[in-house]
Amino acid sequence: MEGQILGNRYLLLEKIGGGGMAVVYKAKCTLLNRFVAVKVLRTEFTNDDEFVKRFKIEAQAVASLSHPNVVSIYDVGHQDDIHYIVMEYVDGMTLKDYLNKHGALNWNDAVKITIQICSAIEHAHKNNIVHRDIKPHNILLTKEGIAKVTDFGIARAVTSSTITMVGSTIGSVHYFSPEQARGGFIDEKSDLYSLGIALYEMVTGKVPFDGDSPVAVALKHIQETPLEPHKLVPSLPYGVNEIIMKAIQKEQNVRYQSATEMLSDLNTVLVQPQGGFIGHNSVSSQSTIRMRTVNSDDIDSTVRVSTKPTNVSNKKYESEKQKKKNNTTYWLAGIASVLVIGLLLFITISLLTKGTPDNKVNTMPDYRNKRFEEIKDDLVKRGINYTENWQDNDAVEKGIIFNQSVEPGAEYRNGSFTNLELSISNGPKSKKVPDVINKDYRDAQSQLESQDIKYKIEEEFNESVKADYVIRTEPKANEEIKDDTVVTIFVSKGVEVKLVKVPNLVGKTESVALKLLKDAKLSLGSVLPAGTTNGIVNRQAPEAYSEVAPGETVTIWLTPQEQQAPPSSSQSQPSDTQTSGNTGGDTKGNGKGGKGNTSGGQDTSGTQQPDNGSGDGDNKTNPDGK
Repeated sequence: MEGQILGNRYLLLEKIGGGGMAVVYKAKCTLLNRFVAVKVLRTEFTNDDEFVKRFKIEAQAVASLSHPNVVSIYDVGHQDDIHYIVMEYVDGMTLKDYLNKHGALNWNDAVKITIQICSAIEHAHKNNIVHRDIKPHNILLTKEGIAKVTDFGIARAVTSSTITMVGSTIGSVHYFSPEQARGGFIDEKSDLYSLGIALYEMVTGKVPFDGDSPVAVALKHIQETPLEPHKLVPSLPYGVNEIIMKAIQKEQNVRYQSATEMLSDLNTVLVQPQGGFIGHNSVSSQSTIRMRTVNSDDIDSTVRVSTKPTNVSNKKYESEKQKKKNNTTYWLAGIASVLVIGLLLFITISLLTKGTPDNKVNTMPDYRNKRFEEIKDDLVKRGINYTENWQDNDAVEKGIIFNQSVEPGAEYRNGSFTNLELSISNGPKSKKVPDVINKDYRDAQSQLESQDIKYKIEEEFNESVKADYVIRTEPKANEEIKDDTVVTIFVSKGVEVKLVKVPNLVGKTESVALKLLKDAKLSLGSVLPAGTTNGIVNRQAPEAYSEVAPGETVTIWLTPQEQQAPPSSSQSQPSDTQTSGNTGGDTKGNGKGGKGNTSGGQDTSGTQQPDNGSGDGDNKTNPDGK
């Protein structure tokens, strides 16, 4: 359906999710110019009145809710046979996807997420709406860590007839309550059971019940007791364990009775993780029994048994009474003696054992600001049982204890203290540098941006990595970094080309220019004007001393030698080959009426030679000469 427009304003861009009833698309609202999520009922259900009815119920249910942890609904409608709901678009992932990617969460983070979900459920319950399908798949996490409850597709306004039809139980079998599995009465406590299962999965990384089939899992919800989460995660605080176990009780009356009650305990456990504040609802397990009525015969029988005998003499009666009195005195004296002896023994043992190492009164040490690995032996030596609570902490180095549940100086006897929780720093919250080597730098940028990692780009030449692809990163791939670390992406500019300078060819003959170009690893290109040979270079392109790649061609313009103008009487033409002691082979005489000088050994380059002709056979005399 991508590309289709619904309601003349919602352009469907791409499919982003789906469930048993509907498919979810990311869409653009052309009227308000914003992204939205559009949930479209699956085509196979459009003719099913029951599903269409449930689909409309979702819209009505969510429309009545306004809460920061509930996905907002903007619009609802249908077009032809398409039924759809327009909702808030959440840029993030489901809690289930997050758990699949990262595994079990730190208990502190898990509780904070659960608080947000429970707050949303509390708001829904106050509006007489039971979600009935609370599970990690229906919890969206934004990039800012905000949890939002979505998919009220099977929610229903609470009425006196809120009964799930037997044989048509709806929901995810790993998370729904025993009453849902039985097809029984569903109320607010059913949502709290599912939330407890979700919290169980968050802290342990697994659901409490699993099986080969949905029916097998459903039966376990009804019949089996789950393994307590602290047995899977020994470092889990006892308070969190208590909250989970209370929430997932099979009997509805033993669970949390409201989301408000559960929310209160969740907030308390953040500051008192050792527990001890969680109340337990008690319900008599004795079944109703049938009793016969008490009649007069029973009363008479009881009276006859307890009445004094009337057929004995008073004397005999007094004798027996005295005998019983004496026996009672003996028994009381014996019991008193035993008590006194026991008390004396206790005092003696206490005096003898007082101050011994095994019963010594100690004070709780201050473990704060110490490295956990260095004090473990001391804990064992003192007989202190403890739990480890590792937490991210930007201000404390990894492995350092920054808090303890019992204040330093508290008194205890050896072996008697069993509830010390140590808060240990994981160091600053870290991320791993993704492996983007040999990827296009634009793809690498997108990957780092999706993980909120800061970066910068450096370019360098590289012979083995083609241009625009990543050579390496600094820090290296898979290294842990802090939130404020800037990752440097080194991008290849390809093979480095070393430029060469173009020699100056002007004033040179064609043969000399050709040699100079060859020495500079350049080639001779066009020779202009066309057909000109054996001339002197008067122009070149590229210009002299400019830098070009090796092998480039250079175009030259020649002036034929026979067209070169003779030098003026005041200045001779400089020669490229003049040297001190020139014999005058390339110079011209300039004397008027003189004879050509044929003697060598005199430097005549660039000077005026009056009354002399040019030396050598190539020189010519002035036409006015004699």
